[in-house]
Amino acid sequence: MATINVDQDFMLRIEGALDQIRPYLEADGGNVKVLEITDDMVLKLELLGACGSCPMSTMTLKAGVEQSVLKAVPEIRAVEAVNVLPLSV
Repeated sequence: MATINVDQDFMLRIEGALDQIRPYLEADGGNVKVLEITDDMVLKLELLGACGSCPMSTMTLKAGVEQSVLKAVPEIRAVEAVNVLPLSV
């Protein structure tokens, strides 16, 4: 997968969506950082701070971050974290 070039408006829409969820992440000592958008429109994020080691980070990513981004930027197909820990069963 390659990284695509996106315009500033597109990135501002993504950052705006992330800004909606950031206060909740920051309240728990975490945050997210955009790393890339693949050619198949997958947004790759890095989980920062407490989010990087939290056992609930997968649920936070899918239920919070991804939903916020998909609602604001429907061109994005999925949101993935490069450093998410797998859920323990």
